[in-house]
Amino acid sequence: MRRTAAVATVLLGISAGIGGAYVDATAPLAGWPPLAGYPANAVITKGLQVGSVLGILSGVYLLAVGLVWRSTNKRRAHNTRNLLRLAFGLVGVVATLAVLTANWLGLLFSLGVVGFAITFALQQPLLSLIAWVYIAAKQPYGVGDRVRIGDANGDVIEVDFLVTTLWEINGDLVTTNQPSGRVVTVPNSVVLSSNVVNFGGGGSPYVWNEIGIQVSYETDLAFARSVMVTEATDLLGDDMADGIAAYRESLAETPVELEVHDGPTVNVTQAESWVELRLRYLTHPRRGQRVKNELYTRILARFNEEPDRVAFPLGRNR
Repeated sequence: MRRTAAVATVLLGISAGIGGAYVDATAPLAGWPPLAGYPANAVITKGLQVGSVLGILSGVYLLAVGLVWRSTNKRRAHNTRNLLRLAFGLVGVVATLAVLTANWLGLLFSLGVVGFAITFALQQPLLSLIAWVYIAAKQPYGVGDRVRIGDANGDVIEVDFLVTTLWEINGDLVTTNQPSGRVVTVPNSVVLSSNVVNFGGGGSPYVWNEIGIQVSYETDLAFARSVMVTEATDLLGDDMADGIAAYRESLAETPVELEVHDGPTVNVTQAESWVELRLRYLTHPRRGQRVKNELYTRILARFNEEPDRVAFPLGRNR
């Protein structure tokens, strides 16, 4: 359907160009009264030529976008579509001005004056446009990434010339990395002046998570730690193994040297009246809360089965 509309638009543009050439050559409207102070033949010719330019460019743009969206990589398709939109828009403006005027020197001078005025009056939108170029070139994030831009958190659903649109998480309505259903629009210029955090944007789609469980000093720590590692391994299994492989591959492309364990680990933190066991594991950021809930349920159930080996701190002040 889109291809048919694109081809039809190109054919209409070609037809308008042929019509403009015919009117310009034969002057069939010589007897008509002037239109807006200009000869009718000249006005109709210019109008058909402008329609031809816009029709052909629009049709070719739609065909190009249709080919781009066949790509399985949605981020690349989205970025390419925006570049095509900008390129075809600039070509359309220049071509339309070329059709409407032959005074290029005056046109360039006028564009310079107007451009200076626009630059002065629209500093923030232009800064956002510059930031969009930075985002497209550097790619600190893309469509589908989970990010934090300034104080906004969410999944990127659109990166336009001036704004980035997020599907909000961790907002005022819902916490724990759950989507609220609200859409947040962030000016691209914020990227140039704020920290941008991409969850899983370092080449690997996985991130490290932790959950902490407090136990008393009477607990068999070796047993408790082994239970936590076992439950995490049973739950995450091959998914974490694949994540660790991807994480190591991404890490190898950087100058950073880190020790990456083959599976979940447990770190011990001592407090005044309890010991906190922090389970560290690798998971996808969008599954983080679901995995955390399941791990809590499994680990606490196993701990409660062994009251002689695992004890919890007394009191509620923790």
